[in-house]
Amino acid sequence: MRSLSLPAGAFRTLAHQISDFAADYLEKLPGLPSYPPGVTGQQTEALFTGDAPLDGMGAAAFDDLPRVFEYARPSSPRFFGYVFGSGEPIGALGDFAASVLNQNATAWRSAPAGVTIERTVVRWLGEAIGCTGFTGSLTLGGSSANLMGLCIAREAKAPANQTGVRGGVIYCSAEAHMSIAKAAALLGLGHDSVRHIAVDEAFRMRTDLLRAAIERDRAAGKTPIAIVASAGTTATGSIDPLEEIAGVAEEFGLWMHVDGAYGALAALAIPDAFRGMNRANSLSLDPHKWLYQPAGVGCLLYRDAADAQRAFSHTGDYARSLTNDPIEGFTVFEESMELSRPFRALKLWMSLRYFGVRAFQQSVAEDLQLAQVLAGAVDSEPKLERLAPVALSAVCFRHKGAAGDLDALNKAILMRVTERGRVYLSNALIHGRFALRACVVNHRTTEDDVRAVVSEVLAVAGDLAG
Repeated sequence: MRSLSLPAGAFRTLAHQISDFAADYLEKLPGLPSYPPGVTGQQTEALFTGDAPLDGMGAAAFDDLPRVFEYARPSSPRFFGYVFGSGEPIGALGDFAASVLNQNATAWRSAPAGVTIERTVVRWLGEAIGCTGFTGSLTLGGSSANLMGLCIAREAKAPANQTGVRGGVIYCSAEAHMSIAKAAALLGLGHDSVRHIAVDEAFRMRTDLLRAAIERDRAAGKTPIAIVASAGTTATGSIDPLEEIAGVAEEFGLWMHVDGAYGALAALAIPDAFRGMNRANSLSLDPHKWLYQPAGVGCLLYRDAADAQRAFSHTGDYARSLTNDPIEGFTVFEESMELSRPFRALKLWMSLRYFGVRAFQQSVAEDLQLAQVLAGAVDSEPKLERLAPVALSAVCFRHKGAAGDLDALNKAILMRVTERGRVYLSNALIHGRFALRACVVNHRTTEDDVRAVVSEVLAVAGDLAG
């Protein structure tokens, strides 16, 4: 037996231990602090660094797993910090099964079931959000999907793969995700190629200013490439006017990419809010946000696979398919920047089959409603003020304080709230003002959980004043 072989009985014993441990953890998860109490970098360094053992520890290697969980940030129902899904358990089992299979989901021949399931899941996602007929692939997350979408846009409007980058301009709102500017840098266009268009009072891109910016760049001899519309900005959840932006893109012959990593899947519950999204050339979304999947599964959808192939097709003889069969000859790597890639689709396929699309639709609707409950609680509290509309499930607000520096006060409130571990919030900058931000994308969250946000902020503010 080789040195890394594991007998079936030993694997079965360890797997049962892990499943029991995981079930116990999930059972007590709602009562855990929203952040590990008192955790410090010094503690984690002391616990989890050190030299790799030369000789194996055997089953004792699992002994420190409870500490890993103890010093991790739980997927608590009172975690409202980021747009980050809650990791539902069927998806976790799918991840386990996918790891056992260990498929390279890069071509049908290397993962026949895996690639077929991924193509099916991608179709399901497109249909679920009103983009029937789109194709695409699963990605690591929204940032990689945005990078790939803009790479396709660049190659469609200002080809660079053969002779190198010769410039080009990308347009997005002032509220766009940081991954857009990062993608421009990685594509060789540079940060200066990104035009951040001002937003209206609801934090949506102003199309009059967008049109004016495109016209100015054209007059200056520049090459506009793409418009990135946000379907749910990270800070406030605002949704750009997708129909109007699609019209501008068509008018000027530009690529329209929709960054829907946060919000696109809310089209399950409120499709009218995303009217015009199906007119995009490409679209990013994140099942590990609003389909509650374990981290590591985003998605890029696009209208025409030929555009993706133009951007990414570059196959060595060792990888070339030997058949023209449309199923057996299909290669994901001809439409993606990835070559070796995991079987991401299994967890999502299992979750959608186990619960059904309607259950996810209902859960997203409940999250949206819980955000409105929180917004109402903020609005009804004289000591708090809401700083932005609630288009999706992000609520931005602050404590008004008695006097003095409100930014400093709310920063102090945020730090103390995190330390107490009863709820977990993040922050945003709204019209230059420091805001507390709570975002609901968690299938475990209840109305009591969101109401705890207000009571906790008020309690901490009282302590600080005292």
